Amino acid sequence: MSDDRSFQVLEAVPSRLEVAPERPRRRWSVEAKMALIEETLKPGANVSAIARQAGIAPAQLFGWRRKAMQAGVVQSEPQEQRLGFVEVTPTSSSMIEIVIADVVVRAAADIDQNHLVKVLRAVRQA
Repeated sequence: MSDDRSFQVLEAVPSRLEVAPERPRRRWSVEAKMALIEETLKPGANVSAIARQAGIAPAQLFGWRRKAMQAGVVQSEPQEQRLGFVEVTPTSSSMIEIVIADVVVRAAADIDQNHLVKVLRAVRQA
């Protein structure tokens, strides 16, 4: 570095990036947002697929849904309908039955929890 103690002032002028899209931002009506949010609250709904179908980022739809729930505008599915696990003490020939909609999953009581999660997810997606 030289001993010259002078400096230069750089002036920057903001402009639109060339990689940014040319189209203006879309404005969603409250009714359109609510229709999408209500669709995501249906049992078995895939929020990411619904967002892609609407042409928005999944994070945007998740954000709308979270804000609507926090504001109390919509309610999530009741607690008793959510998937949960209970401790099962296996006996010699214990079997458990899990009913999801019209599908019955029967498994030995000593089934590995990770394997059971994979089976239940597959059933819910089918």
